[in-house]
Amino acid sequence: MDMDDLILLTTGVTLLACVLIVLGLHAYASGRAQHEALVDRLSTTGQIPVGRRRRFRGVDRRIRRTAFGKKLELKLAATGLDLTPGEFFVYMVATIAALWIIGQAMLAAFFGPLFGLLGIYVALQFLNWQRQKRIEKFINQLPELSRILANATQAGLALRTALSMAADELEAPAGEELAKVANQLAVGHSIDDALGELTERLPSRELVVLVTTLILSNRAGGTVVAALRNLTETLEERKETRREVRTQLSQVSTTSYAVPVMGVGSLLLMNSVKDGALDRMTGSAVGQICVIVAFGLYAVGFILIRRMSRIDV
Repeated sequence: MDMDDLILLTTGVTLLACVLIVLGLHAYASGRAQHEALVDRLSTTGQIPVGRRRRFRGVDRRIRRTAFGKKLELKLAATGLDLTPGEFFVYMVATIAALWIIGQAMLAAFFGPLFGLLGIYVALQFLNWQRQKRIEKFINQLPELSRILANATQAGLALRTALSMAADELEAPAGEELAKVANQLAVGHSIDDALGELTERLPSRELVVLVTTLILSNRAGGTVVAALRNLTETLEERKETRREVRTQLSQVSTTSYAVPVMGVGSLLLMNSVKDGALDRMTGSAVGQICVIVAFGLYAVGFILIRRMSRIDV
């Protein structure tokens, strides 16, 4: 191959590479524009919430691929928190590290891992507390939801339309959850499936009764006005009963949290009276076993008090 042929070949390859680069950039720009348009359209309809810029995206992608990440995502969806699984995982690790350091600094080196395990428990309990809190708020809104559905049904509106109207009128969390149901119905999901997923996200006896009433009436094709009216009165009575029971048990709940606090406080008091006492106590295997047993007994006391004070209404 002479020099002229080599020059022509190099020129052709260069031109081909330039054409491919231009086509690639055009395809990338076109795809990005379509993606932004789709996000804007879905955000307008409420199918994609418009929120803040997400952090720790790399961690989030890796966490979502695991079974733990999938379960964590479901729990976060039930709590209503504006957090991704990656963000929650990073914050949980930071909390564990902070409690580990605090345990070592304030007590002894042996308490660092114990406080780290306590950080995992605190993080998971925080999710359960947020989920239960959201469920309680939703239960308190059920009488108003039942009333809106009864009025809409009496006016001749279809159940799908009544659910969309209730989603617009009610505040969070009922409004947000019903908006999810309305979006699922809009893309072709059945009423049974959409309401069934709602009961899985926010499980409660009151919601199960309401959903069962709506599903049965939708299948039978009959009127639900009378049933919803009676259900509204029942939900109002249960709401008042739950409030009274919660008030009566508030002192017992406070006692359950005071028990482990007293245990940690006694350790701080012991270490402040005689500096280095916890280091010497946890320096032997017998002392470490005694500390672990003591922590276990405090945990058992906390759980037993919570169990005995739990009353299902």
